[in-house]
Amino acid sequence: MGAPDLIKERRITPEMTVLDVVARYPGTESVFKNFDEQAGVCICCQSLFETLRDVSKKYDIDLDQLMTELETRMNGIQERI
Repeated sequence: MGAPDLIKERRITPEMTVLDVVARYPGTESVFKNFDEQAGVCICCQSLFETLRDVSKKYDIDLDQLMTELETRMNGIQERI
């Protein structure tokens, strides 16, 4: 077993901004849209430069749920580098 087998690194982290995520994984914008009603605003419009952690606190969104939905949506999306 090599080091990559022992440590599975997340490609999306709570410290990334909304812009970081949608720029790298364009299909994830739909995940943010799904949370717009709960937030009461368009997250991509109002919080583009905020971290996912800050967005979850600001709009009372469960961070684990947001991360899981982003990771799920991201699977199958080609990363833009």
